[in-house]
Parts: sequence; C-alpha cells; structure tokens
Amino acid sequence: MACDPPLGTPFHELDDFLAVPRVSGLAVSPDGSRVVTTVSRLNDKRTEFLSAVWELDPAGRRDARRITHGAKGESSPRFTSDGDLLFLAVRPGDDDEPPKSLWCLPAGGGEAYQLSAPPGGVDGVVSARAADATVIASSLLPSATDVDDDRRLRKARKDNNVSAVLHSGYPIRHWDHDLGPQQTNLFLTDGCRNLTPDPGTGLRDAAFDLSGDGSFVVTTWQEPAAGASVRSLLVRVDVATGRRSTIAEDLDADLGLPAISPDGSSVAFTRETHSTPELAPRITLWLLHFGGEPRELTAEWDRWPTSVAWSSDGASLIVTADQNGRGPIFAVDPSSGEVQPIVDDDFTYTDVHTAPGGVLFALRSSYRRPPHPVRIEPDGSVTELPAVPAPELPGTLTEMTAAADDGQPVRSWLALPHGEAPAPLVLWVHGGPLGSWNSWHWRWNPWVMVARGYAVLLPDPALSTGYGQDFIQRGWGAWGSAPYTDLIAATDAACAHPRVDESRIAAMGGSFGGYMVNWIAGHTDRFAAIVTHASLWALDQFGPTTDGAYWWAREMTPEMASANSPHRFVSKIRTPMLVIHGDKDYRVPIGEALRLWYELLSSSALPAGDDGTTDHRFLFFPSENHWVLSPQHAKLWYQVVLAFLGRHVLGEDIEVPELLG
Repeated sequence: MACDPPLGTPFHELDDFLAVPRVSGLAVSPDGSRVVTTVSRLNDKRTEFLSAVWELDPAGRRDARRITHGAKGESSPRFTSDGDLLFLAVRPGDDDEPPKSLWCLPAGGGEAYQLSAPPGGVDGVVSARAADATVIASSLLPSATDVDDDRRLRKARKDNNVSAVLHSGYPIRHWDHDLGPQQTNLFLTDGCRNLTPDPGTGLRDAAFDLSGDGSFVVTTWQEPAAGASVRSLLVRVDVATGRRSTIAEDLDADLGLPAISPDGSSVAFTRETHSTPELAPRITLWLLHFGGEPRELTAEWDRWPTSVAWSSDGASLIVTADQNGRGPIFAVDPSSGEVQPIVDDDFTYTDVHTAPGGVLFALRSSYRRPPHPVRIEPDGSVTELPAVPAPELPGTLTEMTAAADDGQPVRSWLALPHGEAPAPLVLWVHGGPLGSWNSWHWRWNPWVMVARGYAVLLPDPALSTGYGQDFIQRGWGAWGSAPYTDLIAATDAACAHPRVDESRIAAMGGSFGGYMVNWIAGHTDRFAAIVTHASLWALDQFGPTTDGAYWWAREMTPEMASANSPHRFVSKIRTPMLVIHGDKDYRVPIGEALRLWYELLSSSALPAGDDGTTDHRFLFFPSENHWVLSPQHAKLWYQVVLAFLGRHVLGEDIEVPELLG
C-alpha cells in the first residue's frame, strides 16, 4: 500500500461501515415545536436497512430518542395540524408481502394505530397545516370500482399467478420496476374517498401539495405527448367535490414541485424546459396567483432550484440549488424575484422545512459529514440537532481547481488518506450527467477507498450543475468532448499534488460516470484499471431501450449519438476493466453491459485468450437495480472493486469474496 490506513474508523472494515446509522427525511410540526427524522440501521441478518422514527430536540440541547419500534421499520413521517405524527409502515399480517399502510401516533401519547390501509399501499402523504385533512397517494387497478373491488381484483391476479400488463402508451418501465396495471390515485383519509377517479397515468410519480385549509390539492399531472413522450403540467383538485382543472401547462416544458402559499392564494413551481440536441434544459422558479397567469421569478438567476417551500408567513420562497460543489439555501422574493442566500457554507441542504418566526429545519451533508439535522435561524446561524454521532474519517478533504482546455475552471474535491506518503489516485466520475459531487453518498463513498490508502478525486466536469447554464451547455450533446477533457485536466491537476502518486491511477464511474470511464478507456492508456458501473456503452442501442427513450431523443441526434458512443473505440481499449451491472436496471438496461462484456472479450486490444482467460471482470447482480442497494451486495461490490484495483493498481493479489466462488 502507498500508506498504512489508520485503524479505528468505521471505513476500514466494510461491516463497520455498513453498520453506521443513516439519517434521512425530516418532519416538522406546524408550530415548530416538534421535529422528527428517520434513522436506518442494519437488521440482524445484515441483509436490509430498517428505519425508525426518532424525535429531535428543536433547540438542539437534548439527545434524540426513538419513538417507533416496528419489526419492518417506519418511514415518511408527517405531522397533522393537531400535532399527531403520521408515518408509513409495513405490519405483518395474512399477506406474504403486505403493502405500506398509514399509521398515526397521537400527540397526546398512547399507542400508534393504523389510519389507512388500502390494498395498493400508501406511496405518499401530505397533511394540511391548519385543518384536519390528510391526502394520500395509493394505487388502484383500472377496472376496480372502489377500494374493496381493487382488493378483490388483486387477490384474483395473485391467486391465478397473473403478472401480465396490457399497455396502450409509453413508458412501460421506470428505474427498477414495471409500470401498470395499477394507477396512482389521491385519496382523502377520512373515509378513503377517491379524489381523482379515472386518472389514467396522470399521477404517476406525482408531486402534490395540500392547501393549508385542506380545501384543495395542487399536483403534477402527466399527459402523453407527441413522439411517445410525456409532459408534466399542474392540476388543481377540489377536495370537497373532486373537480379537477388544469391551472398551468407548457408544451415546451415540464412543471414540477408545486408548493401552495400559506394563505392559499398562489402556488410556486419549477419549470424545466424540454431540451433539444442543440440546447440543454433550464430549470427556473415560477409563481401562479390563482385566477392570473404564471410568471417567471428567477429568469436572471443562473442556478437550478432543487426544492421549493414557503416561509411560514408567506413573505418569501425558500429554495435550494447546487452551487460550486455545495447546495445552499436561498430566499426568493415572490414579488420581485430577488434571490438572497440564507445559508451558504460547505454543506448541501435537503428536506428543508419552515417554521414560525423565520426558523428553518433541514438536513445537511458534505463529503466531511453524513446527513444530519440542523436548525437555521433567520440570520443564517446554524445549530446542529443531536441525532447520531458523526463517524471519524480516515483522511482529509481538500478543494482544487484545474484549467480546462477552453480556460474554464473545473473544480474538484480531493480526499486524501492520513500520512505523508504519495497515494495512488482513483478518479471518480459522477452520474447524471446533470449533477454534482456536492453531498454525502453511502453507496459511492470515497472514504472506504481512502481508508485503504487511495486518494479519491471527485471532479465536476462540463454538464455538472451549480456552475451556471453555460457550463452545462459546454458539454451538451458532446459527451466525449468537454466532459472528457475536463476530467483529464482535473486528473492532471490532482497528479501534480505532492500527496498523489501519478504513476498509479485508476478511474471509476456509474451511469453517466460509467459512460465517461468507458470513453476514457478507448481514448487513453494512462489509467491502470477502470471500473464501469451501470454504464452506457452503445448509444444507438441505449437510446430506444432505456425507460425514458423520449428524453434521450431530445438530447442527441442519431449522428451525435454515433459520434459520442464509446463502443466505436473498443479496439483501442487495452486497460483492464471491471464491468458491474444489475439486471433490474431499466434506466441503463442490462443489454449495455452484455454488449460491453462481449466486445471487450472479442474485440478490445486486451481480449480474452484462446483459453478464455482475461484480465477483464464482470460483476453481475441478477436482483439489483441501477444502484445495488442491499447491504450484502453493497459489501460484495466494494470487496470486488477493491480486489480489482488492488491487483491492477497496487500489484497486490487480493482474493475475491468466497461467496462469489
């Protein structure tokens, strides 16, 4: 090894790393007096992460305490206007795989009770801030007349072992699951009344909000469009009558993230323009006063809103956005559109909730800290709310900037192991491609590598978010150009660091990052090993087979896809490659990995020998999706990656896990 990793951190042993508690999600009572989060831990078999709801001290003085204890875990906490706590949970029953149901833990104390248990399960919940009204998202089979009839039809499909789905539109798959035949509906929990009968596919993956008085819902609504595409508009649903009406739509954009103002007079939302092969999309914040016309608020702000909420008094909109490798919180004036930072530090903020008096609660993370809850005062001062201890890191994090070929600055995070000796470097390329290395990742965690003596480079090349529209446009439709040269420039800068051993470097990436390392493999031999996870290989094949082919059709012409396809350069690949893919990955279908694997062994400059031996490897997960989420498989993922890098970067013969034979 380049240096001896320090012992005693949870990143040194994979079992210890996987056992670190994980904080996610946040809920705040309307009066701001109660805050809860969920904490996930490994189950006894170490095969699943189970989450429970924990109560936090809003002032940040007392330790958190666990308040739910179900055997299958609890998630998605929400508060009602009366302070009752709602959450989703699976409770064992007659069904072998019972769906999630909605539970209520009374504010005054006592045992939690089941509030709603539709046969299609509960996918989402929102409660009014000032009224006794709660709306849930659940699914019904199209031919079901009501919830009871839906239960009968589901039982009939199960008893007859029927899984077939008859489609009449597109898409038919999403990320890791088949779509249909069920359709998402919105229900009022009081009597389980259906607010959106016959929705078709309108509420698929809907984002919806309930007015403070509980009288209406604003939700995204999907409609089919030309070219087997889908567009998203905004619909208002009256709770009393179920009458729904379109309140905002745009043939050239998708509308999302609706947030109703506290007084119910308006709704804020995001507008994402449809891309073309020549023009990248752009996301801006909009406002609609009911009865008026929508207007753009942030036309002059060169950032993309990633979440939207209202301050409790309705005086400002609270938004988050990627920015320079971080994710600050901003206040937007709903009258003028003026944007002011509320908190702008080295963290990325998510799950932002507003409370009276201008107080905010949120989760924040960085590559130095996993997600943890905080309270933010109106002056921007931040108080951590005790939840779980932060794990000790096995190294240090530094920020660096390189100059791209066109002079643009390309910034990166560089994680370094403790010590003074130069460390072998692993370049990690983020997915997206519209994304940024700006927050903690449990699955792609650099500290696992750092604990074993590697330096890890996390660059944001062209197409990354948080650097302005022009920075995205630099790489649009030309993935093999500026994104590639930016990554090489960042690698050159890292190799010039005194703590980096430039003679021993490797590259890794997942999804678009996997595409980029495939491209790198066909264009340079400087890397000793390449790990490509859930990667795009043949763009002509990928485009029509991904779960959202219409998105891809907007991004590149066939000629652009051909010019930027890594498979055309397979004959130049002489670097050992570890291919990783899950069979349930519908975003990047398994066909990409199957073709990559065959062409590596048959057509690369490092082919399989006549006896079938090869330096390439293929780690295949039949039951995993785009991310490889189950803990036992995540552990194997790291073990195989570390063994592969150990062999080709360090020259060490590290055994693969015996469970892989």
